[in-house]
Amino acid sequence: MTPTTDLNKIVNEEGTLLVDVRTPNEFSEGSARNAINIPVDQIPYHLSEFQNRKNIVVFCRSGNRSEMAKQILNSYGITNVINAGTWQDVLRNQY
Repeated sequence: MTPTTDLNKIVNEEGTLLVDVRTPNEFSEGSARNAINIPVDQIPYHLSEFQNRKNIVVFCRSGNRSEMAKQILNSYGITNVINAGTWQDVLRNQY
């Protein structure tokens, strides 16, 4: 994960894609503002949503699934991905 000041800047930058990779049930219980929900096991089916994005921030409950999501995206050549850890970390850094 990036230092807090960098995460703060990136999370709030226009055009950043915030992706909660938890299950839909977990997502419905709360997430960061403006986040979309793409469960980690569904990422390969949604690659078009990640293309042509300046920054992609992935997160989950603990940081484990978001690290898996980052690795999956990297394996498809999408490298502008930041594992922000938990959705609460992202929410704390939003304006």
